[in-house]
Order: sequence, then C-alpha cells, then structure tokens
Amino acid sequence: MSLVELIARADARGLAGSGLACLDRCLPLLDGGDEVLRPLWGTLADDARTGADWARELERVRDALAGPGASGEDESVLLARRMLAAAPAECSGAALRTWADACSVASLRIHRLLDPATDAALGDDVRRAGGAESQSPLVAAELRRQLTVLDALTGHGPAGLRRALEISTEGRRVLRAVVSRRARGRT
Repeated sequence: MSLVELIARADARGLAGSGLACLDRCLPLLDGGDEVLRPLWGTLADDARTGADWARELERVRDALAGPGASGEDESVLLARRMLAAAPAECSGAALRTWADACSVASLRIHRLLDPATDAALGDDVRRAGGAESQSPLVAAELRRQLTVLDALTGHGPAGLRRALEISTEGRRVLRAVVSRRARGRT
C-alpha cells in the first residue's frame, strides 16, 4: 500500500503519530533536544489523555522550539517550522489528516533538500504513491520510515507507538549527521 493510501486510511492516533514522527525526525533543524517531543508522544498512548493534553503539550513544544523567524533561515528549517506551526490543537478531525499529509510532504522535501546526492532544484515533488526505488538514498530512507511508522500505528494501537518512536529516533540521528556534515562543509 502506498504512503498516500496509508494516510487516507489512518485513524486519529495514526495520523497524529505520523505527523509527529515527521516532525521528530526533523528536530535537528530546529535545534530541539531529543526529548522535547516525548510528552507529546505520551499523549497518544492513552485515549483518555489525548484531547486536552495534546493541546497543552503542543503549546509547550511550540514555546520550546520557537525560533528567530523566517529571516535568514534556509528552506529546510522553514519547512520544519511550518510543520510545527500547522499542528492542529485538536487531535482529531480533518485538520489532523491534512496536517499528517502536509508533514509527510514537507519531511520528504526537507530530506531532498539536504540529500547531497540530489539536486534539490530539480523539483519539489517526491513520489509518495510509488516505491522508494527511484529516489535518492536519503529521500528513499525517509519514505521507508514514513511507511513503517504508519504501518506500526495501523491496527496496533498504543503498542505501535514504541516502534514509531524508535523509527523516528533512528531517522533523527541520520538527519542530525547530515545537518552536521553540511554545516562543516560550509565553514
């Protein structure tokens, strides 16, 4: 099943987890600590906590990751900031599906922009309906992570959250290394 189809079929926990996982993997761009999103992940583990706790923790995360604004930041950082800014305060409904889909697109675009094996100017779109075979290595890995996260969250309830978090942690480490290498190349 394609990423687009998985997002279309996901329940609220799957959508929130999918969007949150994309944001989590892009944390190195926002200078966020590894644990800053952990309480937000925690709200997804318990259906009774998800409502008000999601909104409160989301606001806390926005405060913690508030940046200097659009002036002087490169496109990848701006895309990550938009992911966080667009997160819905309510962890349900159509806005959550829209956010999860937008996070998927933004995260793939970020990985394309940062992939040293590609020319990011070739286009914004990364094919999400097909496989990862024709993608650059960094983008293909991100596409596989998104598929695996949605698969872990679909039908596994709270138990799938642990696997989704593990996958996001791995992706965050990869992106942190790419960002670090890129920064060293600029100096």
